[in-house]
Amino acid sequence: MDHQQWSLRMGASVIVCALLLRLTAAGFWAPVAEFLAKPNIASFLIYLETGRIVRFSQSSEVLEVFSYESAIPDFALELLTPIQPERPFQIPAFSAADADSVKFKNSAGVEINARKLITRPLQWDLTGEKPTVLILHTHTTESYTRSMGEDYKESAAFRTLNEAYNMISVGDHLAQILEAGGVTVIHDRELHDYPSYNGSYNHARKAIERCLKENPSICLVLDLHRDASDDLNNQMRTKATVEGRASAQIMFVVGTDETGLKHPNWEDNLALALKMQVQMERNAPGICRKINLRAQRFNQDKSSGTLLVEVGAAGNTHAEALTAVEVLAKTILDLSHGSQTTQ
Repeated sequence: MDHQQWSLRMGASVIVCALLLRLTAAGFWAPVAEFLAKPNIASFLIYLETGRIVRFSQSSEVLEVFSYESAIPDFALELLTPIQPERPFQIPAFSAADADSVKFKNSAGVEINARKLITRPLQWDLTGEKPTVLILHTHTTESYTRSMGEDYKESAAFRTLNEAYNMISVGDHLAQILEAGGVTVIHDRELHDYPSYNGSYNHARKAIERCLKENPSICLVLDLHRDASDDLNNQMRTKATVEGRASAQIMFVVGTDETGLKHPNWEDNLALALKMQVQMERNAPGICRKINLRAQRFNQDKSSGTLLVEVGAAGNTHAEALTAVEVLAKTILDLSHGSQTTQ
């Protein structure tokens, strides 16, 4: 840089600064500020300081065609999006009229008052650290129709010891969803029907008794099965649709005391099944089959919150069964704080 030019710029800078200070002291700050904001003056001041010549133009004229607003980062969008308040948990309500939509297969031949039973308030809280739900499988090795890619060994037709495809896998899926929803679950993974199918209910009964004794906080006991019925070797396939996906159907089996065995609380179980059925249909219309009333008690006398649940049938796929059990899980979570009655 030329020394003479530098000296001249420095001298001019001193003079300008002195003039500006004097004007400011005299009360002329506003005109001074307006003067300094002019593009030509700003260019001159930059030249005095750096020796660089800068020309200013209005940004709207120079940049309008070439400038684009950059996308807002994702995290910024999150900050700009107002936080939606969580919806308060709403306890499901049931009226006598809700029972009119429920159909039954009354194999036990018992008289029932469904309109009265469904309005019994469900008084429990399944949430918390203590276990409140027991899942087991009297017929543990039951399985489904194999799909492409499902390569596992069958111990008998539509039965397998492979826990990834028998009823244990269905129970695992249900337990995982319930646990994620704040419900503590005990999942009995014993093989109650293997190596001997005979006596499986007696074997499962001992497991239920032991578990209830060790965990008196349990309110709901679910014995998960899959149904079976064939016509000329064609296995029954139940059909429903859940959010566009093919699904199996669910059937609640409620035991009674018609065989003469003591079962004082079968109506309590039926009252629960009624609520579960109605709520499941609210969540996924067509997901339920008729409630099956049977003469046998199926170990349901051990607790007033015990249900045998048929998750699909042998003609269903494993994936369809898992989809159905997701609706069951949602329904249990809906009812996890009990129910109320409406007129």
